[in-house]
Amino acid sequence: MNFNVMDIMLPAFFECLVLVGIHSYLGIHVIKRQVIFVDLALAQIAALGTTVAFLFGIMPKTTAAYWFSLGFTFIGAAVFSLSRFRKGKIPQEAVIGLVYALAAAISILVIDKAPHGAEHIKEILTGSILWVKWQTIGKAAIVYALVGAFHFIFRDKFLLISNNPEKAYESGISVKLWDFLFYLTFGIVITHSVGTAGVLMVFVFLVVPAITSMMITDKLWQQLLIGWSMGLIVSVIGLYVSYVADLPSGPTVVSFYGLVLLLVSVALYVIKSKQKSAALKKVGIGVAVVFLIGLAFYTGGKYTQKSGIGHQHVHALASDSIDSIKVTELAQLSEIKLSTLLQQVTDLNWLEQAFNKNDDAFVRLSIVERTLEIDKRDGGKLALKILRDQAPVFVREQVCILLKKYFGQDFGYQPDDDQASETNQKALQAWEHWLRK
Repeated sequence: MNFNVMDIMLPAFFECLVLVGIHSYLGIHVIKRQVIFVDLALAQIAALGTTVAFLFGIMPKTTAAYWFSLGFTFIGAAVFSLSRFRKGKIPQEAVIGLVYALAAAISILVIDKAPHGAEHIKEILTGSILWVKWQTIGKAAIVYALVGAFHFIFRDKFLLISNNPEKAYESGISVKLWDFLFYLTFGIVITHSVGTAGVLMVFVFLVVPAITSMMITDKLWQQLLIGWSMGLIVSVIGLYVSYVADLPSGPTVVSFYGLVLLLVSVALYVIKSKQKSAALKKVGIGVAVVFLIGLAFYTGGKYTQKSGIGHQHVHALASDSIDSIKVTELAQLSEIKLSTLLQQVTDLNWLEQAFNKNDDAFVRLSIVERTLEIDKRDGGKLALKILRDQAPVFVREQVCILLKKYFGQDFGYQPDDDQASETNQKALQAWEHWLRK
């Protein structure tokens, strides 16, 4: 099967659309309730649930990991609903921020005891939207549709609490109960989203379309249309640029969301200004200042590079010899040092020996990448060994990307499926047969 970029980019695009559909709506509630970071907190709590499951050997994106994540999210929903008081001295945002910090800290403590913890943390932050499957998109669409229908049926209560909480209290509505239902449904959405999009992308999908639309209009239906349209445009541009420039898709889409928000903010400032010429002048000055600051950093960086200031660490790495490092010590090296040392290696036998004597997934991935640079066939054989092992999903995804980069082939291997699944076994057999040609 020849590799077709649309096989990956099209599902990722539709996943972005599904995310935009529900997150743009929930984001409006979040902004009006002035709990901006509740999504980030719930996303981190959901990630903590996945992390705890990972500690018990439960791989991410499995059914068991999902229920761990959802269970932790329910606890978070209860905490947030109980932390809101009618005349409270402490703002709810403070409680949300504290919960986020605690969840992040506990995640780090837990993952420190799990194998390949660094790879798992990176996967949680950035997600793996490029490897989302149509089945996953379909399930998410159904869940999001049910949450949307629930919010539509009880829209009067949800909107009243978000728009005018004092009036909601006076009307006799059980604010805490409906707050819990809001955060509960919100948490269900977040639990699904974090698995594919990651914490950072979920936060931006929720907040940026809502902020942008609310700056333009006060009408809910118009806000939703603007948010959905923005998501469509940014997803297309972000995914396309990530493919052309060979950049991580999630962070690229997030960056374009920030850029679009900045451009819209500047445009609205000029349009709504009574003195447009003065507004344009201020914008010009701002652009010039940013340009000069960037130029100053660029010039400073070039000067330090030329003069050698601050390069002692890099020189020290360059002076190290791969001959002085035992193959069993590679896992103790930093990412930069490991990469620098491996670039000195041209002996394929040494690389294969180092691969076989190291269990660390990141070290093995680095060795595979270096081997592919020297000899594609040998590198491909080592890559298939990782795909057969119990390596983290993130590592197997990177291996698949490398195989497609060097061979332009895709035999249907699914990184987030079990290695022993029928689909993956057939894909591995096809790869082995192809490499023997």
